[in-house]
Amino acid sequence: MDYFELYGLPVTFNPDQKVVKQKFYELSKKFHPDFHINESAEKQEEVLLMSTMNNKAYQVLTDPQKRLHYILELKGLIQEGENYVLPQSFLMDMMEVNEALMDLEFEPDAAKLLEVRMSVDEIEKGLFDELSVLTTGFEALPEAEQQESLLKIKDIYYRNKYLLRIGETLSKK
Repeated sequence: MDYFELYGLPVTFNPDQKVVKQKFYELSKKFHPDFHINESAEKQEEVLLMSTMNNKAYQVLTDPQKRLHYILELKGLIQEGENYVLPQSFLMDMMEVNEALMDLEFEPDAAKLLEVRMSVDEIEKGLFDELSVLTTGFEALPEAEQQESLLKIKDIYYRNKYLLRIGETLSKK
């Protein structure tokens, strides 16, 4: 059973967060271990597993980045340890950003650091906007178009992962 199924929701990039929260609380009460203290050990273990699954489902379905990863996994588009090849144009842009970061290591410059941050923010915003277009109304698309969109979404997911690492480097400066 996947997390969407657990909450009685369709697989969607934009689930209704009120419903997610409502289902979480409903299942939290239903599967709270304290309410099953007098049950058999087997039943207690089952309740504990369901409680854990409910907590994980809530964490994933309320976090856009985790939800994106989860859906791509559900659709069989992401495998652990996958060597995804990012687009050459993106890698060239990132090479420039990384070179600027290396320069800042040897010659700190607040203005240059701000410029790099703004450049990365602009790239992130572009990816976010592109992702929003692809995920809004995704469920209504014919299956062939969904598959095409999923490949684009996967690409954005990996570019965002790369940008997160750069963001971590920038936050240390």
